[in-house]
Amino acid sequence: MSDSAVNLRRKISSAGELESVVRTMKAMAASSIGQYENAVRSLDDYYRTVQLGLMACLPQHASPTRLKESGAIGVVVFGSDQGLVGQFNEVMAEFVVDQLAKLPGKKLVWTIGERIESRLAEHAILPEKSFALPNSISLITPLVGQVLTEIEMQRENNAIAQVYLFFNRPRSGAIYTPVSQRLLPLDAAWRHELLMSTWPSANLPEILNDPEQTLLALIREYLFVSIFRSCTESLASENACRLAAMQRAEKNIDELLEDLNRNFHRLRQSGIDEELFDLISGFEAMSRTQTGPLE
Repeated sequence: MSDSAVNLRRKISSAGELESVVRTMKAMAASSIGQYENAVRSLDDYYRTVQLGLMACLPQHASPTRLKESGAIGVVVFGSDQGLVGQFNEVMAEFVVDQLAKLPGKKLVWTIGERIESRLAEHAILPEKSFALPNSISLITPLVGQVLTEIEMQRENNAIAQVYLFFNRPRSGAIYTPVSQRLLPLDAAWRHELLMSTWPSANLPEILNDPEQTLLALIREYLFVSIFRSCTESLASENACRLAAMQRAEKNIDELLEDLNRNFHRLRQSGIDEELFDLISGFEAMSRTQTGPLE
């Protein structure tokens, strides 16, 4: 009985410590979600501003800079560095494999996050280069700069003709959904789609500075904010997924603790009953021994 009680106490103590860790991770994930969701909302406003600027510049410019007509497809895939995110990386890997199968030609894959790299390797997709996933908003900007530098280097070498972004996007009613976005080329189709948007006011825009330089600056901002937003949405989805996983883990630990405590109290009560029975039996035996000669 004593060994069993000791084992149960040890299990209860370990489960309590694990529950404390889970609650800490849940609080951190909830806090991170708020930061990334606020960043996404802010980026939406800025992204819209950049789009309006491009709408104003494009009619005054012949055509934006485009990539070469033939070449490989550059693929930027966002995943996670850490675990405890459920099927976050598995779902993204399957989505990437399915979407790339529909695109002809060679693909150059760049991964952001160690775990998505290993998941893609299981599907025989080996990354050309991997980047470290930022763990805070302040580190996203350097990452975006590295990705843009890599894209520009491949473009100058005429190695890529298109660039696609793959990331998980937060959704209401669900934790996330995998999406893809074509980042480049900025061709006639992209220009037509942009110009089909409606200008938000009756006042026509006017470009004060050099239209060509303004357009190039806006295109750089468009590329920057597109990758930045993709990274932010992926991080928000990752933390939402981790929060859900921690909530499930906390519920399971609570149920385990309840079961362990129930077993411990039952075992303890059984031991107390046995000791009482032994005590009563001993008392009765002593009583019979002491009263025997008098009878």
